[in-house]
Amino acid sequence: MLRNIFEKDTVDEVIGRINKLTPESEPLWGTMSVGKMLAHCCVTYEMVYTDKHPKPNGIMKFILKLLVKKGVVSDKPYPKNGKTAPQFLIKEEKDFEFEKNRLIGYIIKSKDRGTEFFEGLESPSFGPMTWKEWNNLFYKHLDHHLSQFGV
Repeated sequence: MLRNIFEKDTVDEVIGRINKLTPESEPLWGTMSVGKMLAHCCVTYEMVYTDKHPKPNGIMKFILKLLVKKGVVSDKPYPKNGKTAPQFLIKEEKDFEFEKNRLIGYIIKSKDRGTEFFEGLESPSFGPMTWKEWNNLFYKHLDHHLSQFGV
């Protein structure tokens, strides 16, 4: 299993990595700016805590569950330069400090909600998931993009 994003030590480590970023941080691969990357990482949490993003229809949800879910919630790392779902594409530049603080807030909020909140919680794209699946989704995505920026 990947590190547990619902545990304080892991959250502290991830936030420490985020705090090493600066507005001038450059990616080791890919084309996103650091502000866009932070906003991109917030989308996963926005899908849990807001209605900002449209939910996939039944057919699309079935396809996502069948073809995408395993890659997203498994322990296997994401490949570099992988495809990004449309709602995760950040087109306009974002304010680094604002997005950094927003992402840290979402990470802390999720840790505080804990594994019991996430056990069986419905994902808009993948249906009900275990807390371990949510953990892998959150941690793997954060780790991938923080590694992308060398922290």
